[in-house]
Amino acid sequence: MDFSTFSGRGYFLIGGLILVGAGLLILSLIVNARVAHNVRHDIRHREKLLEYYRNIFSQLGVILIGIGVSLFIFFFQQNYQDQRKRETELQLVLAKLAARIARGAAVVEYLGEFDALLDDGGPYISPELGGTNAAISAHGAELGKQVAEILLVERDVEVQAFEILNLSRDFEASFVVNELDPALWFNIVRDESEIKYATTQLVLDYKDLQDAIGGDSIAVAIANPEKEAKIKQEVLDIFYDADLLRQRSRRLLGRACWLFSKGRSFINLGPVNEIEADARSHQEWIDRSKRFLTQLKSGSGDCFKLLQFSPAP
Repeated sequence: MDFSTFSGRGYFLIGGLILVGAGLLILSLIVNARVAHNVRHDIRHREKLLEYYRNIFSQLGVILIGIGVSLFIFFFQQNYQDQRKRETELQLVLAKLAARIARGAAVVEYLGEFDALLDDGGPYISPELGGTNAAISAHGAELGKQVAEILLVERDVEVQAFEILNLSRDFEASFVVNELDPALWFNIVRDESEIKYATTQLVLDYKDLQDAIGGDSIAVAIANPEKEAKIKQEVLDIFYDADLLRQRSRRLLGRACWLFSKGRSFINLGPVNEIEADARSHQEWIDRSKRFLTQLKSGSGDCFKLLQFSPAP
């Protein structure tokens, strides 16, 4: 039973019972006055009848008041217990959220290696949106150097570590999932799904790149026009998924820091455009959210510092 929903109606019921009971007691007092009048005037037949009514009214009044008081005590205790349970769950969720942010901030440091590749020659914009920086335009020897750097990043970055950013696990087993703004909850789950997609695809992209290179050295493979075209496509696929990973990871971490900075009141928050609105590129999201996140504190620093983002020189 949802006592938090029912309590409002319950208190109306309790009030009604007590009022009716009090009314019956008052009525019994009035009848009792009539009994006394009949005793003084020796009207025996009416005296017995009125005594009967008086007893019925007084007994019903006492019973209804007793039921009302008992229900009041029950609802009061139940609401108190529910409130204590809610406070305990909320504290637990905040503690888990703090741990998730701390671990996520460490994992997000990996993104610096992707940033160096993606933002070489200017902020990365996907080819579909007209991107022209080095991540998009590299060919020949420049592409070969890019591939070598990608393979180094593959060894350095454990993409599966981004699983730690799964915030919904901290919420879904508590009341928070029912009270959190639905649009905000949907955005959290969507970002987690896209991080999962990006990490899964990156593993496959790396394998496809290795297959495209074959048993040749990178320089020899790039010298073959057919292989170069395949390698270029795999590089673009890696950059697309890496960019998706860094966008969603930083947004998820920035959102988590924002929620945590509000303490217990975070369950009353709704989506804010600075974080939630979709952006054409990672850099556009960074530019839009930086001022907002810089004003929020998590531990000793602001939320933007947690994102570990340094613009390309």
